[in-house]
Parts: sequence; structure tokens; C-alpha cells
Amino acid sequence: MAPETTSLNRPLITASVMAATIMQALDSTIANVALPKMQGTLAATQDEMAWVLTSYIVAAAIMIPLTGWLAQRFGRKPVFLISVAGFTFASALCGLATTLPEMVFFRLLQGISGAALVPLSQAVLFDINPRENHGKAMALWGVGVTMGPILGPALGGWLTDQYSWRWVFYINVPIGILAYLGLSGFMPNTKKIAGSFDFFGFLTLSLGIGALQLFLDRGELKDWFHSPEIVVYALIIGISFYLFILHTLTAERPFLSVSLFKDKNFLTSNIFIFIIGVVLFATLALVPPLLQNEMNYPVMLTGFVTAPRGMGTMMAMMVVGRLIGKYDVRLIMAVGLGMTVLSLWKMMHFDLLMDETPIIYTGLLQGFGVGLSYVPLSTVAFSSLPQTLRNEGTAFFNLLRNIGSSIGISIVQTLLTRNTQINHATLAEHITPYTLHSPAIGALDPAHPASILALNGQITRQAAMIAYNNDFELMMVVTLAVMPLLILLRPASRAPQGSERVIVD
Repeated sequence: MAPETTSLNRPLITASVMAATIMQALDSTIANVALPKMQGTLAATQDEMAWVLTSYIVAAAIMIPLTGWLAQRFGRKPVFLISVAGFTFASALCGLATTLPEMVFFRLLQGISGAALVPLSQAVLFDINPRENHGKAMALWGVGVTMGPILGPALGGWLTDQYSWRWVFYINVPIGILAYLGLSGFMPNTKKIAGSFDFFGFLTLSLGIGALQLFLDRGELKDWFHSPEIVVYALIIGISFYLFILHTLTAERPFLSVSLFKDKNFLTSNIFIFIIGVVLFATLALVPPLLQNEMNYPVMLTGFVTAPRGMGTMMAMMVVGRLIGKYDVRLIMAVGLGMTVLSLWKMMHFDLLMDETPIIYTGLLQGFGVGLSYVPLSTVAFSSLPQTLRNEGTAFFNLLRNIGSSIGISIVQTLLTRNTQINHATLAEHITPYTLHSPAIGALDPAHPASILALNGQITRQAAMIAYNNDFELMMVVTLAVMPLLILLRPASRAPQGSERVIVD
């Protein structure tokens, strides 16, 4: 153990860091189920309510890349403390909001404040633990990052039903206060590194990321390129990213260090975390609507039958921390990705007549698979990266996870809508006067409007179920396609210089 770490109170630092991480991770999904209740209170339309989610996502996405520079320039501890305090205060304001503009503005503050919490927590856990404990540290960190979005809808639904939608925000206040007190009392600071700020690089990257999030979040609502708004976003994305890449490759001190991408482990790990973001969050976005809209599950029951997914993730992370160091991380990840593929293959065969059993065991299997993949990936991504690049690295790593989740959700929801329409038309072609009296659908009177509406409802549900199965198949293929990249990863033979030291200012 390095002498700089012997005096650290690791348990209290870890508990404080994890409280902040879970608080932020929960908030990425906990408010989703409360939107209908919020819509009535705030007297807003469904289109307007979408900005409650969009403002948070866009603000967080823009601020994540800035985390690395802020932590280097001002020290990690003050940035962490300001983020926790800002996120807690903004959460209280969200709970007190009485109008839609107030809610959107306070959610924007939440996103700005909370963006640094997850990447900084990952960097802190790396630095306060010796190299041999990095696997266990990332297992614990992974629990917070993955369990938050999984348990968020169930917790949000329970708070909304039992109390009020405002409690999905108020719950952050006591957690935030405890995290702030723990971090202020026990967390060491890092050495400040003075450096110039690449404003042009930050501006172009921020515009590109912000436009991309708006493009993905509002594309389906606005019918994609049939809307001038979406076309404008696409142009901003193309121009901004082109200028950012060109500037990064030619500037003397770019906003994002090129040295990050010279590390093969880090580069390959970012591809994997992008795909994991797609699969993890796209499935989270698909299963609850399937259960509630097509199978008539109430909110609480939906939360209960999807909870085993989180249990699987937690079990995997309790095991995988002990496996890292004993087995090749590529083998562990291969097993995890294989379990994810198997779960998606099972989900391809979901049907409207099934009971809760397939949902529970596929969720458990997929949660275990994601846990086995996520922790080794988070460990090996930084195993050969110098400590001086860790703040930037963790920020970019988590940024790609968020972008992957946004892209994945956008793609599967778009395909769901379009494939449902196509499947509906295909199924309707086979409806004839003879099939109206078949045992499969029961005797219906074509002259009675109620019978035609009932038949159309059945066709729509079946068309949607086929579309859901198609989405699960797509995610299975994507996961299979990325698995060969495992051969590019290599376990680090030695710790990178300075990786086990905390430099106290």
C-alpha cells in the first residue's frame, strides 16, 4: 500500500462517494414514471413535459466533458462538493416547482450540477484504493451506476403512488446532505494543475453533444427529417463535430487530450461501454412499456417483475470483484456478454400470453451478464492509463455510456413505432369475413363498430409484440457483433505510474 493512502478513511470516503453516485444514477430514470402526475399539476402538454427530461439530459451531456478540466484546474474535492451541493439544492427546487418553466430550469440546474458526480466518483475510487483492489472498487461503483437506473422506475412509481411526485426529487435531499458531509470531512484533494482552457474545443464539443441529445430525444416526436427542427440539429451535429475533431488534431493543447486515444485498452473499452449503454438502457426503456401498455401490468407490479434484473447485476458484482486478478478479464467479459446474448435471445420469444416467469428469469440473466461485463471493463479501461489522464478519461468513458444509452433508446423506440405500423398492416391483410368467425379471435360481428374496434385492438397488440421482439433481436445482434473486439483488450502487466497514489494539495 502506498504511504499516501494509509491514512485515508476508505470506508467513509467510499460510502460518501457511492451515495453521490446512486443519487445521480437514480435521477436518470426515477422521474420518468412521475411525468403523468407532474403533467396534471403543471398544466402542461405531453410535448412540453418532454422538456423536463430533455433539459436534464442535454445539460448533463454538455457538462460531463468539462469535468476533467475542472478537476485538474481547481482540484477534485471542491468540484465534487459543489456538484453535490448544487444537485441537492436543485432537487429540492424541482420538488417545489409549480410551473413548467420552473421545472425545466431546475432540471437544467440538476443536469449541470450532477454531470460530474459519476466520473469523479470513479476516479476517486481508483485513487484511494491500491491496484490489487481496483476490481472490487469498480464492482462497488458499478452497483451504484447500474442499479440506479434499474431501480429508479420502481422507486419512482412507489413514491408517486404512496406520497406525491414531488418526493422523487425530495428523496435526494437527505442523501445529498450525508454525501456532502462525508466528502467534506474525509475526501482528500488532488494537486491542482494550472493550464489554459481550450474554449473553441469545448464550445464545438458542447454544441455537437447538445444537438445530438436534442436530435435523439425529439427525433421520433417530430418525425425525424420531415421536421426543420431536426434538420437544424443534424447540421449543427455535423459541423460541430467536424470542427472539434479538426481542432483537436491540430491544436497544441486541445480540450480533450489526444493521448487518451493512444491507449488501446481505453480506446477499445469505450467501444464496449457504448454498446453496453445501448443494450442496458434500451432494454430498460422497452420492457416497462411492454408490460404496462400491451399486457396491462400496473406500475407497482411492473417494478416488482423487473427488479430481479437489478438483483442479477448486484449478485454479479459481488462475485466479479473476486474474479478480477484471478482470471483473464476478457474471459469474464465474454461470459457476461454471452449471458446477455442468451437473455436477449429468450426475450425475442416473448408473447402476450406469457406470465411473469420469462420476464423475471431473463431480467435476472441479463442483469448478471451486464454486471460481469461492466466491472472488468471499467477496470481494464484505466489499467494502463496514467493518473494524470484519469479525470479526463473517466469523464469521456461515462459520456460515451450516456450517448450510447440515448442512441439505443432512440433507435429502438423509432423501430418500435415503425415496425408496429408495418406489422399492423401485414396482419390486417389476413383479416377476411371467414377469419372474423375463427376460434382464434372469437366470433365478431363485422357490422358492429365495437367488434371492429376490439379486433383492431388485438391486431395492434400483436403487431406491437412482434415489433418488441424485433428490437430485442437487434440488440442481440449488436452484442454479438462487438464480442470479437475482446481480443484487442490486454490485461495490464503493471500498474501505470502514479496509479496508486493520492496527491494531496
